[in-house]
Amino acid sequence: MPILCAHISLQARLVLPRRPHLSSSRITSTLRVVSSTALKTQQHGNRNGRLHISPYNKRQFSLTTTRGSPPVSPVLDSSPSTPSQPSYTPPTTGLLSLLPPSWVPYAELSRIDKPTGAYYLFFPCLWSTLLAAPLSHAPPLAVASTSFLFLSGALIMRGAGCSINDLWDRNLDPHVTRTRLRPIARGAITPFAGVAFTGAQLLAGLAVLLQFPPSCFWYATPSLLLVATYPLAKRVTYYPQFVLGLTFSWGAIMGFPALGVDLLASTAAMTAAGCLYASNVAWTVLYDMIYAHMDIKDDAKAGIKSIALKHDAETKQVLTGLAVAQVGLLAAAGVAAGAGPAFFVGSCGGALVTLGVMIRRVNLKSVKDCWWWFVNGCWITGGVVSLGLAADYAIRYSQDEEKEAEKVES
Repeated sequence: MPILCAHISLQARLVLPRRPHLSSSRITSTLRVVSSTALKTQQHGNRNGRLHISPYNKRQFSLTTTRGSPPVSPVLDSSPSTPSQPSYTPPTTGLLSLLPPSWVPYAELSRIDKPTGAYYLFFPCLWSTLLAAPLSHAPPLAVASTSFLFLSGALIMRGAGCSINDLWDRNLDPHVTRTRLRPIARGAITPFAGVAFTGAQLLAGLAVLLQFPPSCFWYATPSLLLVATYPLAKRVTYYPQFVLGLTFSWGAIMGFPALGVDLLASTAAMTAAGCLYASNVAWTVLYDMIYAHMDIKDDAKAGIKSIALKHDAETKQVLTGLAVAQVGLLAAAGVAAGAGPAFFVGSCGGALVTLGVMIRRVNLKSVKDCWWWFVNGCWITGGVVSLGLAADYAIRYSQDEEKEAEKVES
């Protein structure tokens, strides 16, 4: 008991606020209340006889020693301390610094200063265009103009997807370090304004879509359901990256109808498009799993699900399996489309090497390293696959031209 009383006295000195006008009678009353609470704690089985007050489970109470005297609050602050984090600072460099201040939140919402996601959305469109071009005997100008339209659409629709994502996640983003300063999360854009802006983005995307052949409208429409519902996946499954893959890979189908190839009339084209789509799904899950490792600690605290959380201990094994699936399905797409050696060596071989290097070298415990590979891996792997497809198209197109010339001469 003497040890208990001494401990209570020490705790009381730490707990009681420094107030010059606090009388000795009020201090004594406070000690009695704390002592009484400690004895009750001891009677209820506290093993070391000490009074423990958890900052997450305190009872607020007041003491009054004389009639009419103000209450004293002898307990500690009821809210746990949180580390201070930097507040939002308007951009002073880069593209956003050139915009009027009122435009900046909407530019941030569209992520125009972080276009990597748009490139990831564009590459499946480019690959399907280059793979379909020999099947439709499309001239280089048609391939180039179609690719430019896809790039424009990717930039717009990726921005719309980000806006939809931030609207759904406006109550989750404040709890994640990387996302807490996003415009809607920090209150720079109201949800109503965000919805209106998203509507404008979707209309702009529709304007681009209408520049393609009419059949593309019907092929593209189902993807809107995936765009709108993807943000919800992280609330119900540890595999939202697969839903993202289904969304971001849709362009792997679109290049065929964009160049006039009827998927329903050609088994070879349908098989090629299906394999290319599945290959892109694997690629999306792969790079987004690395991306998810940047938020893995905050996601765990906020209750946000991801494949990185589910398979943290075996991430590199999962990444390896995804890389093998991506390259295997890419090769199957080439076989179905009648691709030549340039594709299999350049695109498939290049993808296998670049993915292997990335998986081996990426440090999943480093946010900076994960971000570097997410950004640069887009161009490294996406670039070699594109170059292989472009080389294969150029070779096959020149061969077709030679055959046509021979027919004319004969």
